[in-house]
Amino acid sequence: MNKISKTFIIGLLPMALLACGNSNKKANSEAADSNALGAEKEIQVEIPAFDADSAYHYIDKQVSFGPRVPNTKAHQACADYLTSQLEAFGAVVFRQDFDAIAYDGTILKSSNIIGAYNPESKRRIALFAHWDTRPWADNDPNPKNHHNPVLGANDGGSGVGVLLEVARQINIKQPALGIDIILFDAEDYGSPTFYKGVQREDHWCLGSQYWSRVPHVPNYTARFGILLDMVGGKDATFYQEGYSLYFAKKLTKKVWNKAHQLGYNKYFIDQEGGTIVDDHLFVNKITNIKTIDIIPYFPNNEQSSFGDVWHTVNDDMEHISKETLKAVGQTVLAVIYEEK
Repeated sequence: MNKISKTFIIGLLPMALLACGNSNKKANSEAADSNALGAEKEIQVEIPAFDADSAYHYIDKQVSFGPRVPNTKAHQACADYLTSQLEAFGAVVFRQDFDAIAYDGTILKSSNIIGAYNPESKRRIALFAHWDTRPWADNDPNPKNHHNPVLGANDGGSGVGVLLEVARQINIKQPALGIDIILFDAEDYGSPTFYKGVQREDHWCLGSQYWSRVPHVPNYTARFGILLDMVGGKDATFYQEGYSLYFAKKLTKKVWNKAHQLGYNKYFIDQEGGTIVDDHLFVNKITNIKTIDIIPYFPNNEQSSFGDVWHTVNDDMEHISKETLKAVGQTVLAVIYEEK
C-alpha cells in the first residue's frame, strides 16, 4: 500500500502568502503526484533474471550420473546431489523416502525431494518436476534399443534444472509467498509399450500419487501448482494442456499471458493441446491444488507428439536448448514473484 504523507501548516498566514499558496497549488499538486508515482515505482516487484547457463549446468550434472532409474546407484547418487543442492540454496529440505510398487510388482526404492522456502507462511506456491528417468527407450525408432534406459536430459533433467535455478534465485531474493520445490520420483516407470498386461493410468507418476496422499507436512495446501516436464527441448512448443485447462483454466491463461508479455510467444502457443497423464493429474485429483502442466506438444511430429527424442536413447544434452530453458524459467519466475 502506498503511503502518501500530508503536511499540515498551523497558524494564520498573511493574505499575500495565501495568494502565493493558491498560485502554487497546481505545482505542489504535481509535485505530490510525482512523489506518489515515485513511491509506486519503489514498490514494484523486481523479478530476477533467469540464468539459462546455470539451469543447463544443473541438467548436465544430473545426466553425468547416467540414467536415474529407481533401484540403481545412479539414482541414489542423484538423489543425494539434489538434496544437497537444495540445502545449499537455503531451502528447508524434506526427503520423502518410500517404497513404490511398479506395474509388475517390482518394489522401487523411491524418494520425493522437497525444498521449502519460508515454510512458516500459509500462502504458498508449489513448483513440481520429476527427477527419475525411464528404464526403457520403448519409443526409439530402433527396436533393439527398447530395453535400454533413457538418459533423460529433457525428460526428467530439464524440469529439475529449471527449478534448481529458481531455487538459487529464491535464495538470493525471497518472493512474497512461500515456495515449495517438489521433485517427484518414479514418474517414468509406467508400463512399457511391450508390456502384455493391462495399461493403466496409475502405473505412472508413482511419486506424485504418494506425495498427494502423504504430503511432506500435514494438511499441506498451496494457492496453485506448476508442473514442468520436458521444458528444455530445441524448438519446443507448449500448448495449453487439456487437464490443465479443465482443473485450472484461469491459472493456465495467466501463465501463457505472462509468457506472451515477456515475448515468448513462439514457445507458449495460445491453443489447446492434448490431455496428458502426468504428475499434475494426480495432484489435481487427490489434493485439489489447482495445478497446470508446462509440457511440449508437437501436433505434426510423426515420431511422437512429445518430440523426436522422447523415450529414446537420444534424449541427451545435445538436444537441450538454453533458449527454451530461458523462456520457461523466466516465465515461472515472473509468475511467482508477481503473486501477492
